[in-house]
Parts: sequence; C-alpha cells; structure tokens
Amino acid sequence: MRKLLSLILSLLIILGLFACKSAPPQAKTPVSKAKVSIGVLKGPTGMGSAYLMEQSEKGEALNEYSFTTASAPTDLTGRLVSGELDMAALPTNLAAALYTKTKGNVRILALNTLGVLYILSNGPEINSVEDLRGRTLYATGQGANPEYVLNYILRQNGLEPDEDLTIEYKDSAELTALMASGLAELCMLPVPAATTVLLKNPEVSIALDLTEQWNRVSDGSTLTMGCIVLRNDSGLSEETISNFLSEYEYSIDYVNENPEQAASLVAKFEITGSAEIAKAAIPDSKLVFISGEKIKEAIEGYYEVLFQADPASIGGRLPGDDFYYTK
Repeated sequence: MRKLLSLILSLLIILGLFACKSAPPQAKTPVSKAKVSIGVLKGPTGMGSAYLMEQSEKGEALNEYSFTTASAPTDLTGRLVSGELDMAALPTNLAAALYTKTKGNVRILALNTLGVLYILSNGPEINSVEDLRGRTLYATGQGANPEYVLNYILRQNGLEPDEDLTIEYKDSAELTALMASGLAELCMLPVPAATTVLLKNPEVSIALDLTEQWNRVSDGSTLTMGCIVLRNDSGLSEETISNFLSEYEYSIDYVNENPEQAASLVAKFEITGSAEIAKAAIPDSKLVFISGEKIKEAIEGYYEVLFQADPASIGGRLPGDDFYYTK
C-alpha cells in the first residue's frame, strides 16, 4: 500500500511539472503592473507577439502592454527614438543602425525571426542559384536585409547582380499583385507576401528557399532577419524586462505550436491580411526566441556579412558587446 501511494505521489509530481511547463507565465504577486509600449511590424517579425497581444488585451499579462502595429520599420523607428515606444520588433540590420545612431541607446533583447525569403517561379524551372543567370528577377526590400541577403547569395554562387541577371525592385504589395496575376515569372518575396502569392495563383511554386541557400555558402553564420529591441532610457526595471521576455518566449512558442489557433490572433491584430494567410505562413516564418548570451553568437556572423557587403546597412560599424542584452 505504501509503495502504491508513493507511486501515485510521484506521478502527481511529474504531471504537475508538465502542467507548469505548458502554462503561460504567471505573476508572483498581484502588484500594480508596469506599463510597456511596444511596436510590432506586420509579417513574421510581428507574428510571434500575437498571443501576448491577446493576453494583454484580456488583462492577463504580467505587464500592462500597449501595442502599435505598423507596415514599415520607419513607422516605428521615429517613435522608438523619440521615447514614444519602449521596445520595437525590427529588422536586425536596422536594429544595429539604430544602436549607432542613438549612441548605444538601443539594444537587442531577443532574436525572433530567421530567414523568411523565397524565390518564387511562375514557369521557369529553377533548381539552383545558377539557374537565375540571364533571367529577370523581381524583388522587394531594396536597401534592406532582403537586398543584402540576395546579393550575398548571388555572389557566393558566382553571379554578379545586374550583370549576370537583371534585378528589378518593387514595392512588396505591387510585386505580390504582379506575381499573383501571372505577369511576372520570377520574384523574391518574404513570407507572408510569398504565401499570399501561392494561395492566389496555383501555378506559382517555391523555387528556392534563401535560408537553405545561405546555409550552403555561408561560413556557419545564421541568417537572422528579425529581432526585438529595447530603448535603454525607457526606465523599465530588470524585473519588467524579465517578465516580458518570459511572456514573449511563450507567445512565440504558442504561435509555432498552434498555427491554426494563432492564425486567428495574427489576423485579429492585422499582422497579416487574413487568418488563411497566417495559417499557411506560420510554418515558413521561422519564428524563434534567442536571448541572453546566445544572441551575439547567433547573429555576429550575419552582421559581418552585411558589413562587408555595405557598412551603411548596419550603421557604418559592427555593434559593440553592449548592444546585446544579456541580463
């Protein structure tokens, strides 16, 4: 009988541990909540925030969050620098540029998105980067991460942009419509714009995953395109930041593990155009949560590639160690 009771108790403890692991973060004491203002971008960089946005709206988050959703990074950077926002989810190259521009007043809290770029084909058989030689490729993201990633991959494969192939840059919405209507044969788009095209035009297919192509030619660096940053003079306490990081990690995990349920939240907060697009895009969005000491390890190789390609792309110099929030 004693052995049976002991066995039952052990099982209850194990089940309790699993329950704790699967539950969202909980506040230790019912004290007043710290106010935190966060800017998120539409698309993969903002997708991981959807569950936290829902919890915040319900009043069930550890902090009191106010979210601003924007279509372009420039819609958030001014608000961040001016002090209107405490945090913002941004492209990683822009985060580094802001670090330099603000003289170290912006730091990376966590990486949230790996590579989300795809080359789509509406006819031509493209099985390798070499197959792009002599063709016209429409692309989005000129002067930002997408252009630098594409150029690096092309050059590592022996193709010089605008010499061995023609690249025409267009606005993401315009290019999405152009490709979905069948008026373009080849394009480079990020998720979820690429997802929208695939859903609208069944003749279009993914020809190349640029994350896979990056991994083939890089020296071990990780293609890391999205992050969330903190304004150092925000006045947020370490406890408030720690609470946010635990909730943000849980939110990203929730979106990855529950794409159907998360898709409705992503659409609700207008991070994508519809739940259908969100559901299809989440598996290809490469959402991650990388924090602490692992941030620099994951991204420094990528920054070195961007710096070699165009120093201005990351603010003219490589970020210092104080750029990475490691507490």
